Amino acid sequence: MGSSDTSKNEDLWRVPLPGALGPLDAHGRRIGSPAPDLSISVIIPCLNAEKGLKRTLDALASAERAGFTPEIIIADGGSTDATRDIAEAAGARVMDCAPGRGIQLAAGARAAKGDWLLFLHGDTALERGWASSVMVFTSNDRNRERGAVFTFALDDDSPAARRLERMVRWRNRWLGIPYGDQGLLIHRRFYRRLGGYKEIPLMEDVEFIRRIGMSRLALFDIRAVTSAERYVRSGYLRRALRNLFCLTLFFLRVPPRLIARIYN
Repeated sequence: MGSSDTSKNEDLWRVPLPGALGPLDAHGRRIGSPAPDLSISVIIPCLNAEKGLKRTLDALASAERAGFTPEIIIADGGSTDATRDIAEAAGARVMDCAPGRGIQLAAGARAAKGDWLLFLHGDTALERGWASSVMVFTSNDRNRERGAVFTFALDDDSPAARRLERMVRWRNRWLGIPYGDQGLLIHRRFYRRLGGYKEIPLMEDVEFIRRIGMSRLALFDIRAVTSAERYVRSGYLRRALRNLFCLTLFFLRVPPRLIARIYN
């Protein structure tokens, strides 16, 4: 979907909150609609993610109140902190793999058993209501040939954080390029047909999103709240400019291994 079609196809792009589609019961399910038999695996690539992982996993636990229990896979790239302990305490399955987010995402997807795959970063927590939104999306058979991402947000109250969130909303709407910190929900067969994540050192999220295409991508109103630590540490402007520079290099077909040297 090109930017010129955005207003005409807004309903294809945005997925409203579940309550906007009809009344919900106490568990967040739509009244009058049967609870779907939802088979979903959540794949989380991690490397020394102890600071934010518990919050991420706690948010996923709310799925049971919505009527389903996801399989949670931690694709660990060699953590030396408490990542494994936190994951196992939450009932997640931990699998060891080589470091590199593209490698870890691809490995987690291969190991997943669910019909639907939800890729999520280890420092990102989905807001309340995410499970109901997922149920609404997955209950529509047409969405088996689409993907969906969440609305980007940061756990920082500063004006700089709000500016960055607005920039991301602009990038989503006009360029159709959400990053991996917005999560990605996709049916297993569609994922495989597209070839899945490439095992590249950087830009694996952008590369895969481009193969999905904006016309086959939906945006949940529910926020994915990501840790702002890396932005605070390096400075919002500096980090944003570096990300933009790396994205430009990727579009110019600079090899991801070279872009990774700049990014890191």
